[in-house]
Amino acid sequence: MSGKIEAGKLYVMGVGPGASDLITVRAARILSELDVIYTPTGKKGIQSLAHSIVEEYLSPVTEVCTYHFLMKGERAAKEAVWNEVAQALKEEVASGRKVGFITLGDPMLFSTWVFLLERMTALGQMTALGQIAAEQMKNPPWLEIVPGITSFSAIAAAGVMPLAMENQTLAVISCMAPETVLEQALLNHDCIVLMKVYSRFALIHELLRRHNLLEHALMMADATLPTEQCWRDLAARSPDVSPNAADREQALSYFSTILINKNWQLSR
Repeated sequence: MSGKIEAGKLYVMGVGPGASDLITVRAARILSELDVIYTPTGKKGIQSLAHSIVEEYLSPVTEVCTYHFLMKGERAAKEAVWNEVAQALKEEVASGRKVGFITLGDPMLFSTWVFLLERMTALGQMTALGQIAAEQMKNPPWLEIVPGITSFSAIAAAGVMPLAMENQTLAVISCMAPETVLEQALLNHDCIVLMKVYSRFALIHELLRRHNLLEHALMMADATLPTEQCWRDLAARSPDVSPNAADREQALSYFSTILINKNWQLSR
């Protein structure tokens, strides 16, 4: 890059759980000033939820680049996309542009962004911006990460259910983890957030029943969206999915999360 071109900056923004007015003031300001924004999507040809959240804050002259991030598939295929997007972001910043990248929730929690971060902050990865000292790579001057409201924070607020109190421990875990890991989390922590429930609801329901936690569990799907659903009594009913009907589990929204607090009765 020519020394006459001022280095640009990459702004990675968490845009919250779904409602457009739960985006931070800082993110809204930055979005209105971007030259280009990169929006991830899980399905080709379909606008992502993250994109729909920020659309009203974007300038009409902001360029929109949409990349299809594979939710399933071989690791090599996923890495090929991560490499491509990381390279594109590097080139945008090197050209002096103000670049945005958005994620649902918070960028540093269960986010595809972290895979891009690994690729962009490795020593030598930003050589197009000149020689960068090793200590700067820990807090790169060309990068700002704007935190966002997590889905489980929004669910706790909407469900009026504390995430953790006083000396309680809190675990945040993906339901893609092995059953033994999930069970140990239920046994060893006072409060648990179970994310990505949609594909393993039957297993989770059985684990909660086995450890007498159904009355301490709240499940919400599509939090803060018009399609939001909340279940406060998982012992009595389930969201259009019988715990024993594995073939119907996909009826549960992808954006479904369970909160558990062993010292909080949902009936209060």
